[in-house]
Amino acid sequence: MGNILICDDERSICEVLDIALRRDGHRIETVNSGDAAKRKIDGALYDVSVTDIKMPNTDGIEVLRYAHQVSPDSAVVLITAVDDFEAAVQAVKAGGALDYIRKGPGLVDDLRLAIAQALEKLALRRQNFAYRRDAAARNSLDNIIGVSPAIEKLKQTIRTVASTSSTIMIHGESGTGKELVARAAHACSPRSAEPFVSINCGAFPETLLESELFGYVKGAFTGAQQNKRGLFEVADGGTIFLDEISEMTLAMQVKLLRVLQERCVRPVGGTSEIPVDVRVIAATNRDLDRMVSENLFREDLYYRLSVIPVTVPPLRERREDVPMLANHFLKKYSPAAGKSILRVRPESLQLLAAYDWPGNVRQLENAIERAVAMESTNELQVELPAERPKARAAAAAAGAAAVLPLGTPIGPGPLPPEGVHMESYVADIERSLLQSALKQSGGVQTRAAELLKLSYRSFRHLMKKYDI
Repeated sequence: MGNILICDDERSICEVLDIALRRDGHRIETVNSGDAAKRKIDGALYDVSVTDIKMPNTDGIEVLRYAHQVSPDSAVVLITAVDDFEAAVQAVKAGGALDYIRKGPGLVDDLRLAIAQALEKLALRRQNFAYRRDAAARNSLDNIIGVSPAIEKLKQTIRTVASTSSTIMIHGESGTGKELVARAAHACSPRSAEPFVSINCGAFPETLLESELFGYVKGAFTGAQQNKRGLFEVADGGTIFLDEISEMTLAMQVKLLRVLQERCVRPVGGTSEIPVDVRVIAATNRDLDRMVSENLFREDLYYRLSVIPVTVPPLRERREDVPMLANHFLKKYSPAAGKSILRVRPESLQLLAAYDWPGNVRQLENAIERAVAMESTNELQVELPAERPKARAAAAAAGAAAVLPLGTPIGPGPLPPEGVHMESYVADIERSLLQSALKQSGGVQTRAAELLKLSYRSFRHLMKKYDI
Protein backbone atom coordinates (compact mmCIF):
# COMPACT_ATOMS: atom_id res chain seq x y z
CA MET A 1 0.00 0.00 0.00
CA GLY A 2 1.19 3.51 -0.77
CA ASN A 3 1.16 7.08 0.43
CA ILE A 4 -0.88 8.99 -2.18
CA LEU A 5 -1.43 12.72 -2.77
CA ILE A 6 -4.45 13.75 -4.88
CA CYS A 7 -4.72 17.26 -6.29
CA ASP A 8 -7.79 18.45 -8.20
CA ASP A 9 -9.71 21.72 -8.07
CA GLU A 10 -12.98 19.75 -8.36
CA ARG A 11 -13.77 18.69 -4.78
CA SER A 12 -16.12 15.93 -5.98
CA ILE A 13 -13.24 14.23 -7.86
CA CYS A 14 -11.07 14.34 -4.73
CA GLU A 15 -13.84 12.87 -2.58
CA VAL A 16 -14.56 9.99 -4.98
CA LEU A 17 -10.89 9.06 -5.33
CA ASP A 18 -10.30 9.43 -1.58
CA ILE A 19 -13.09 6.97 -0.73
CA ALA A 20 -12.17 4.44 -3.42
CA LEU A 21 -8.42 4.39 -2.78
CA ARG A 22 -8.76 4.28 1.01
CA ARG A 23 -10.79 1.09 0.58
CA ASP A 24 -7.75 -0.37 -1.18
CA GLY A 25 -5.65 0.36 1.91
CA HIS A 26 -3.75 3.43 0.65
CA ARG A 27 -3.01 6.47 2.80
CA ILE A 28 -4.65 9.41 1.05
CA GLU A 29 -4.33 13.19 1.31
CA THR A 30 -6.27 15.57 -0.94
CA VAL A 31 -5.79 19.21 -1.88
CA ASN A 32 -7.65 21.50 -4.26
CA SER A 33 -4.89 23.67 -5.73
CA GLY A 34 -1.42 23.37 -7.21
CA ASP A 35 0.08 25.65 -4.56
CA ALA A 36 -1.36 23.49 -1.78
CA ALA A 37 0.06 20.39 -3.50
CA LYS A 38 3.55 21.94 -3.57
CA ARG A 39 3.33 22.71 0.14
CA LYS A 40 2.32 19.11 0.86
CA ILE A 41 5.21 17.78 -1.24
CA ASP A 42 7.57 19.99 0.75
CA GLY A 43 6.48 18.45 4.02
CA ALA A 44 6.00 14.76 3.27
CA LEU A 45 7.23 11.95 1.03
CA TYR A 46 4.57 10.55 -1.30
CA ASP A 47 4.92 7.38 -3.32
CA VAL A 48 2.50 8.69 -5.96
CA SER A 49 1.11 12.16 -6.65
CA VAL A 50 -2.08 12.34 -8.72
CA THR A 51 -2.82 15.77 -10.16
CA ASP A 52 -5.24 17.35 -12.57
CA ILE A 53 -3.54 19.29 -15.37
CA LYS A 54 -5.85 22.27 -15.73
CA MET A 55 -6.12 24.25 -12.49
CA PRO A 56 -6.09 28.00 -11.80
CA ASN A 57 -2.78 29.70 -10.91
CA THR A 58 -0.49 26.66 -10.51
CA ASP A 59 -1.41 23.93 -13.00
CA GLY A 60 -0.64 20.21 -12.90
CA ILE A 61 2.43 20.46 -15.15
CA GLU A 62 4.06 22.82 -12.65
CA VAL A 63 3.14 20.43 -9.80
CA LEU A 64 4.74 17.64 -11.83
CA ARG A 65 7.99 19.56 -12.29
CA TYR A 66 8.08 20.54 -8.62
CA ALA A 67 7.45 16.98 -7.43
CA HIS A 68 10.35 15.65 -9.50
CA GLN A 69 12.62 18.42 -8.27
CA VAL A 70 11.85 17.88 -4.57
CA SER A 71 11.15 14.14 -4.58
CA PRO A 72 12.59 12.58 -7.75
CA ASP A 73 11.85 9.01 -6.61
CA SER A 74 8.10 9.63 -6.44
CA ALA A 75 5.77 8.89 -9.36
CA VAL A 76 3.31 11.40 -10.81
CA VAL A 77 0.07 10.47 -12.60
CA LEU A 78 -1.81 13.14 -14.55
CA ILE A 79 -5.61 13.34 -14.76
CA THR A 80 -6.72 14.90 -18.02
CA ALA A 81 -9.84 16.24 -19.61
CA VAL A 82 -10.36 16.10 -23.37
CA ASP A 83 -9.05 19.60 -24.02
CA ASP A 84 -5.73 19.11 -22.20
CA PHE A 85 -5.07 15.58 -23.50
CA GLU A 86 -2.13 16.69 -25.70
CA ALA A 87 -0.35 18.29 -22.74
CA ALA A 88 -0.60 15.02 -20.81
CA VAL A 89 0.82 13.02 -23.74
CA GLN A 90 3.78 15.39 -24.02
CA ALA A 91 4.44 15.14 -20.27
CA VAL A 92 4.62 11.34 -20.47
CA LYS A 93 6.83 11.40 -23.58
CA ALA A 94 9.20 13.82 -21.88
CA GLY A 95 9.61 11.32 -19.05
CA GLY A 96 8.10 13.52 -16.36
CA ALA A 97 4.79 11.79 -15.78
CA LEU A 98 4.36 8.08 -15.24
CA ASP A 99 0.96 7.94 -16.92
CA TYR A 100 -2.10 9.99 -17.89
CA ILE A 101 -5.74 9.10 -17.35
CA ARG A 102 -8.76 10.71 -18.94
CA LYS A 103 -11.56 11.76 -16.69
CA GLY A 104 -14.62 9.64 -17.26
CA PRO A 105 -16.57 6.65 -15.95
CA GLY A 106 -13.45 4.47 -15.80
CA LEU A 107 -11.33 6.99 -13.86
CA VAL A 108 -11.22 5.04 -10.58
CA ASP A 109 -10.33 1.68 -12.12
CA ASP A 110 -7.73 3.21 -14.45
CA LEU A 111 -6.16 5.11 -11.57
CA ARG A 112 -6.04 1.97 -9.40
CA LEU A 113 -4.07 0.22 -12.15
CA ALA A 114 -1.68 3.15 -12.63
CA ILE A 115 -1.01 3.38 -8.89
CA ALA A 116 -0.38 -0.37 -8.66
CA GLN A 117 2.15 -0.15 -11.50
CA ALA A 118 3.86 2.84 -9.88
CA LEU A 119 4.15 1.11 -6.51
CA GLU A 120 5.52 -2.04 -8.15
CA LYS A 121 8.24 -0.04 -9.93
CA LEU A 122 9.08 1.77 -6.70
CA ALA A 123 9.37 -1.52 -4.80
CA LEU A 124 11.66 -2.98 -7.48
CA ARG A 125 13.84 0.14 -7.43
CA ARG A 126 14.20 -0.04 -3.66
CA GLN A 127 14.92 -3.77 -3.82
CA ASN A 128 17.61 -3.27 -6.45
CA PHE A 129 19.17 -0.52 -4.39
CA ALA A 130 19.23 -2.80 -1.35
CA TYR A 131 20.91 -5.56 -3.38
CA ARG A 132 23.53 -3.13 -4.72
CA ARG A 133 24.16 -1.75 -1.26
CA ASP A 134 24.53 -5.24 0.23
CA ALA A 135 26.89 -6.25 -2.57
CA ALA A 136 28.98 -3.10 -2.08
CA ALA A 137 29.04 -3.73 1.65
CA ARG A 138 30.18 -7.32 1.17
CA ASN A 139 32.87 -6.26 -1.27
CA SER A 140 34.06 -3.50 1.02
CA LEU A 141 34.17 -5.78 4.06
CA ASP A 142 36.02 -8.37 1.99
CA ASN A 143 38.78 -5.80 1.53
CA ILE A 144 39.47 -6.14 5.25
CA ILE A 145 41.53 -9.32 4.98
CA GLY A 146 41.53 -11.76 7.87
CA VAL A 147 39.58 -14.38 9.80
CA SER A 148 41.00 -13.79 13.27
CA PRO A 149 38.57 -13.13 16.14
CA ALA A 150 39.80 -9.53 16.28
CA ILE A 151 38.97 -8.92 12.61
CA GLU A 152 35.62 -10.71 12.80
CA LYS A 153 34.72 -8.53 15.77
CA LEU A 154 35.79 -5.43 13.81
CA LYS A 155 33.62 -6.42 10.83
CA GLN A 156 30.63 -7.00 13.08
CA THR A 157 31.16 -3.59 14.67
CA ILE A 158 31.20 -1.99 11.22
CA ARG A 159 27.93 -3.71 10.27
CA THR A 160 26.32 -2.56 13.51
CA VAL A 161 27.33 1.11 13.46
CA ALA A 162 27.07 1.67 9.70
CA SER A 163 23.29 2.09 9.73
CA THR A 164 23.47 5.16 11.98
CA SER A 165 24.45 8.70 11.02
CA SER A 166 26.57 9.27 14.13
CA THR A 167 30.19 10.31 13.80
CA ILE A 168 32.81 7.56 14.07
CA MET A 169 36.32 7.92 15.47
CA ILE A 170 38.69 5.20 14.25
CA HIS A 171 41.73 4.56 16.43
CA GLY A 172 44.66 2.51 15.23
CA GLU A 173 48.38 2.47 14.68
CA SER A 174 49.86 3.65 11.41
CA GLY A 175 49.39 1.10 8.64
CA THR A 176 46.52 -0.86 10.21
CA GLY A 177 43.98 0.07 7.49
CA LYS A 178 41.84 2.77 9.07
CA GLU A 179 40.66 4.10 5.70
CA LEU A 180 39.51 0.60 4.68
CA VAL A 181 37.36 0.56 7.82
CA ALA A 182 35.93 3.98 6.97
CA ARG A 183 35.12 2.90 3.41
CA ALA A 184 33.46 -0.27 4.68
CA ALA A 185 31.30 1.72 7.12
CA HIS A 186 30.21 3.97 4.25
CA ALA A 187 29.50 1.02 1.92
CA CYS A 188 27.35 -0.67 4.56
CA SER A 189 25.38 2.50 5.31
CA PRO A 190 22.22 3.95 3.72
CA ARG A 191 24.54 6.59 2.21
CA SER A 192 26.44 4.04 0.11
CA ALA A 193 25.10 5.40 -3.19
CA GLU A 194 26.38 8.88 -2.32
CA PRO A 195 30.01 10.15 -2.39
CA PHE A 196 32.80 8.97 -0.09
CA VAL A 197 35.40 11.73 0.20
CA SER A 198 38.74 11.25 1.97
CA ILE A 199 41.29 13.86 3.06
CA ASN A 200 44.49 13.62 5.09
CA CYS A 201 44.37 16.51 7.54
CA GLY A 202 48.13 16.35 8.06
CA ALA A 203 48.89 16.87 4.39
CA PHE A 204 47.82 20.53 4.25
CA PRO A 205 48.81 23.71 6.08
CA GLU A 206 45.93 25.31 7.97
CA THR A 207 44.92 27.83 5.28
CA LEU A 208 44.90 25.24 2.51
CA LEU A 209 43.03 22.72 4.66
CA GLU A 210 40.25 25.25 5.30
CA SER A 211 39.77 25.96 1.60
CA GLU A 212 39.89 22.22 0.78
CA LEU A 213 37.23 21.37 3.35
CA PHE A 214 34.93 24.37 3.02
CA GLY A 215 35.68 25.71 -0.49
CA TYR A 216 36.28 29.31 -1.45
CA VAL A 217 34.83 32.10 -3.57
CA LYS A 218 36.53 33.97 -6.38
CA GLY A 219 38.94 36.59 -5.05
CA ALA A 220 39.12 35.08 -1.55
CA PHE A 221 42.90 34.96 -1.84
CA THR A 222 45.61 35.32 -4.45
CA GLY A 223 45.07 32.73 -7.15
CA ALA A 224 41.38 32.16 -6.41
CA GLN A 225 40.17 32.76 -9.97
CA GLN A 226 36.80 31.04 -9.58
CA ASN A 227 34.49 29.58 -6.98
CA LYS A 228 35.43 26.12 -5.75
CA ARG A 229 33.25 23.69 -3.83
CA GLY A 230 34.75 22.33 -0.62
CA LEU A 231 34.95 18.63 0.18
CA PHE A 232 32.09 18.90 2.68
CA GLU A 233 29.86 20.14 -0.13
CA VAL A 234 31.20 17.51 -2.54
CA ALA A 235 30.36 14.81 0.03
CA ASP A 236 26.81 16.13 0.59
CA GLY A 237 24.52 13.19 1.25
CA GLY A 238 27.48 10.86 1.73
CA THR A 239 30.50 10.48 3.99
CA ILE A 240 33.66 12.50 4.56
CA PHE A 241 36.70 10.76 6.05
CA LEU A 242 39.07 13.01 8.00
CA ASP A 243 42.30 11.03 8.33
CA GLU A 244 44.98 12.10 10.82
CA ILE A 245 42.50 14.40 12.55
CA SER A 246 45.05 14.89 15.34
CA GLU A 247 47.23 16.94 12.95
CA MET A 248 44.57 19.64 12.64
CA THR A 249 45.50 22.93 14.31
CA LEU A 250 43.44 24.30 17.19
CA ALA A 251 42.12 27.11 14.98
CA MET A 252 40.88 24.62 12.39
CA GLN A 253 39.39 22.47 15.13
CA VAL A 254 37.15 25.39 16.11
CA LYS A 255 35.93 25.76 12.52
CA LEU A 256 35.30 22.03 12.14
CA LEU A 257 33.37 21.95 15.41
CA ARG A 258 31.06 24.68 14.15
CA VAL A 259 30.36 22.74 10.95
CA LEU A 260 29.49 19.63 12.95
CA GLN A 261 27.17 21.64 15.20
CA GLU A 262 25.46 23.80 12.59
CA ARG A 263 25.53 21.33 9.65
CA CYS A 264 26.54 24.09 7.26
CA VAL A 265 29.79 25.43 5.81
CA ARG A 266 30.93 28.91 4.85
CA PRO A 267 33.43 29.04 1.96
CA VAL A 268 36.59 31.04 2.50
CA GLY A 269 35.80 34.63 1.54
CA GLY A 270 32.07 33.91 1.35
CA THR A 271 29.26 35.65 3.20
CA SER A 272 26.56 32.98 3.06
CA GLU A 273 26.43 29.48 4.53
CA ILE A 274 25.70 26.29 2.63
CA PRO A 275 23.76 23.51 4.41
CA VAL A 276 25.34 20.06 4.14
CA ASP A 277 24.17 16.59 5.11
CA VAL A 278 27.39 14.65 5.66
CA ARG A 279 28.41 11.80 7.91
CA VAL A 280 31.84 12.40 9.42
CA ILE A 281 34.31 9.60 10.08
CA ALA A 282 37.65 10.62 11.60
CA ALA A 283 40.80 8.62 12.28
CA THR A 284 43.98 9.02 14.29
CA ASN A 285 47.04 7.01 15.25
CA ARG A 286 47.71 9.20 18.30
CA ASP A 287 46.39 9.22 21.86
CA LEU A 288 43.68 11.88 21.71
CA ASP A 289 42.92 11.55 25.43
CA ARG A 290 46.48 12.63 26.18
CA MET A 291 46.32 15.40 23.59
CA VAL A 292 43.13 16.72 25.20
CA SER A 293 44.76 16.72 28.63
CA GLU A 294 47.74 18.61 27.15
CA ASN A 295 45.43 21.15 25.46
CA LEU A 296 46.59 20.04 22.00
CA PHE A 297 43.10 18.88 20.96
CA ARG A 298 39.78 20.50 21.86
CA GLU A 299 37.75 18.49 24.35
CA ASP A 300 34.40 19.52 22.85
CA LEU A 301 35.49 18.42 19.37
CA TYR A 302 36.85 15.18 20.78
CA TYR A 303 33.45 14.28 22.26
CA ARG A 304 31.66 15.41 19.10
CA LEU A 305 33.82 13.09 16.95
CA SER A 306 34.00 10.14 19.34
CA VAL A 307 30.30 9.29 19.44
CA ILE A 308 31.18 5.81 18.15
CA PRO A 309 34.81 4.82 18.81
CA VAL A 310 36.21 1.97 16.71
CA THR A 311 39.66 0.45 17.24
CA VAL A 312 41.58 -1.32 14.48
CA PRO A 313 43.86 -4.02 15.96
CA PRO A 314 47.58 -3.98 15.10
CA LEU A 315 48.92 -6.86 13.05
CA ARG A 316 50.87 -8.33 15.97
CA GLU A 317 47.54 -8.97 17.73
CA ARG A 318 46.18 -11.02 14.83
CA ARG A 319 49.15 -13.05 13.67
CA GLU A 320 46.90 -15.78 12.25
CA ASP A 321 45.90 -13.31 9.51
CA VAL A 322 49.49 -12.78 8.29
CA PRO A 323 49.59 -15.78 5.86
CA MET A 324 46.27 -14.74 4.31
CA LEU A 325 47.47 -11.15 3.92
CA ALA A 326 50.79 -12.28 2.44
CA ASN A 327 49.06 -14.40 -0.20
CA HIS A 328 46.62 -11.57 -0.92
CA PHE A 329 49.48 -9.17 -1.63
CA LEU A 330 51.26 -11.84 -3.69
CA LYS A 331 48.21 -12.10 -5.96
CA LYS A 332 48.13 -8.33 -6.19
CA TYR A 333 51.77 -7.68 -7.10
CA SER A 334 52.83 -10.79 -8.99
CA PRO A 335 50.75 -10.09 -12.15
CA ALA A 336 51.65 -6.40 -11.98
CA ALA A 337 55.33 -7.38 -12.07
CA GLY A 338 54.74 -9.75 -14.99
CA LYS A 339 55.58 -12.82 -12.91
CA SER A 340 53.84 -16.11 -12.20
CA ILE A 341 54.71 -16.74 -8.58
CA LEU A 342 52.48 -19.50 -7.27
CA ARG A 343 52.83 -19.22 -3.52
CA VAL A 344 54.79 -17.92 -0.57
CA ARG A 345 57.26 -20.47 0.75
CA PRO A 346 56.04 -22.14 3.98
CA GLU A 347 59.20 -21.23 5.89
CA SER A 348 58.71 -17.60 4.87
CA LEU A 349 55.12 -17.66 6.12
CA GLN A 350 56.31 -18.91 9.48
CA LEU A 351 58.85 -16.11 9.73
CA LEU A 352 56.29 -13.51 8.68
CA ALA A 353 53.74 -14.70 11.26
CA ALA A 354 56.34 -14.58 14.05
CA TYR A 355 57.44 -11.00 13.30
CA ASP A 356 55.87 -8.06 15.20
CA TRP A 357 55.38 -5.76 12.17
CA PRO A 358 55.70 -2.32 13.81
CA GLY A 359 54.45 -0.80 10.53
CA ASN A 360 51.48 -3.21 10.50
CA VAL A 361 49.74 -4.23 7.26
CA ARG A 362 51.38 -1.46 5.23
CA GLN A 363 54.84 -2.71 6.21
CA LEU A 364 53.87 -6.30 5.34
CA GLU A 365 52.57 -5.17 1.97
CA ASN A 366 55.80 -3.32 1.24
CA ALA A 367 57.80 -6.43 2.20
CA ILE A 368 55.78 -8.63 -0.17
CA GLU A 369 56.01 -6.10 -3.01
CA ARG A 370 59.79 -5.90 -2.58
CA ALA A 371 60.12 -9.70 -2.46
CA VAL A 372 58.02 -10.09 -5.62
CA ALA A 373 60.26 -7.63 -7.45
CA MET A 374 63.37 -9.61 -6.45
CA GLU A 375 62.01 -13.16 -6.92
CA SER A 376 63.09 -15.19 -9.98
CA THR A 377 61.38 -18.51 -9.16
CA ASN A 378 57.73 -19.55 -8.87
CA GLU A 379 57.88 -19.57 -5.05
CA LEU A 380 58.22 -16.39 -3.07
CA GLN A 381 60.90 -16.08 -0.44
CA VAL A 382 60.36 -13.12 1.85
CA GLU A 383 63.03 -11.66 4.07
CA LEU A 384 62.09 -9.86 7.22
CA PRO A 385 62.88 -6.14 7.50
CA ALA A 386 66.51 -5.59 8.45
CA GLU A 387 67.08 -5.97 12.17
CA ARG A 388 68.89 -3.21 13.98
CA PRO A 389 72.61 -4.02 14.44
CA LYS A 390 74.12 -4.72 17.83
CA ALA A 391 75.69 -1.28 17.85
CA ARG A 392 72.23 0.25 17.58
CA ALA A 393 70.88 -1.91 20.39
CA ALA A 394 73.81 -0.98 22.58
CA ALA A 395 73.33 2.69 21.81
CA ALA A 396 69.65 2.43 22.59
CA ALA A 397 70.43 0.77 25.89
CA ALA A 398 72.81 3.60 26.71
CA GLY A 399 70.24 6.18 25.75
CA ALA A 400 72.04 7.31 22.62
CA ALA A 401 69.09 6.50 20.42
CA ALA A 402 66.57 8.21 22.69
CA VAL A 403 64.61 11.19 21.47
CA LEU A 404 67.02 14.12 21.54
CA PRO A 405 66.13 17.72 22.33
CA LEU A 406 66.49 19.77 19.18
CA GLY A 407 69.80 21.63 19.16
CA THR A 408 71.69 18.78 20.86
CA PRO A 409 75.06 18.35 19.10
CA ILE A 410 75.16 15.09 17.20
CA GLY A 411 78.50 13.52 16.47
CA PRO A 412 79.62 10.04 15.49
CA GLY A 413 82.13 9.62 18.31
CA PRO A 414 84.92 7.05 18.04
CA LEU A 415 84.21 4.02 15.89
CA PRO A 416 84.03 0.71 17.74
CA PRO A 417 86.67 -1.89 16.74
CA GLU A 418 84.10 -3.93 14.81
CA GLY A 419 82.88 -0.84 12.90
CA VAL A 420 79.29 0.32 12.37
CA HIS A 421 76.60 -0.05 9.75
CA MET A 422 76.63 3.50 8.44
CA GLU A 423 73.15 3.48 6.82
CA SER A 424 71.53 2.18 10.00
CA TYR A 425 73.47 4.67 12.12
CA VAL A 426 72.34 7.60 9.98
CA ALA A 427 68.79 6.23 9.97
CA ASP A 428 68.79 6.21 13.78
CA ILE A 429 69.81 9.86 13.84
CA GLU A 430 67.15 10.86 11.29
CA ARG A 431 64.45 8.95 13.18
CA SER A 432 65.47 10.60 16.47
CA LEU A 433 65.38 14.07 14.90
CA LEU A 434 61.93 13.43 13.43
CA GLN A 435 60.59 12.27 16.80
CA SER A 436 62.16 15.24 18.57
CA ALA A 437 60.66 17.71 16.12
CA LEU A 438 57.22 16.11 16.47
CA LYS A 439 57.46 16.25 20.26
CA GLN A 440 58.56 19.90 20.26
CA SER A 441 55.82 20.89 17.78
CA GLY A 442 53.10 19.12 19.74
CA GLY A 443 52.59 16.69 16.87
CA VAL A 444 51.87 19.38 14.24
CA GLN A 445 53.73 18.03 11.22
CA THR A 446 53.97 21.28 9.28
CA ARG A 447 55.65 22.96 12.29
CA ALA A 448 57.95 19.95 12.80
CA ALA A 449 59.07 20.22 9.17
CA GLU A 450 59.88 23.90 9.71
CA LEU A 451 61.97 23.07 12.77
CA LEU A 452 64.05 20.65 10.70
CA LYS A 453 64.30 23.10 7.77
CA LEU A 454 62.61 20.54 5.52
CA SER A 455 59.84 20.92 2.98
CA TYR A 456 56.60 19.33 4.12
CA ARG A 457 56.82 16.80 1.27
CA SER A 458 60.33 15.72 2.39
CA PHE A 459 59.17 15.49 6.00
CA ARG A 460 56.23 13.27 5.06
CA HIS A 461 58.53 11.08 2.97
CA LEU A 462 60.83 10.49 5.97
CA MET A 463 57.85 9.84 8.25
CA LYS A 464 56.66 7.12 5.90
CA LYS A 465 60.19 5.77 5.44
CA TYR A 466 60.63 5.21 9.19
CA ASP A 467 57.00 4.22 9.92
CA ILE A 468 56.53 7.04 12.42
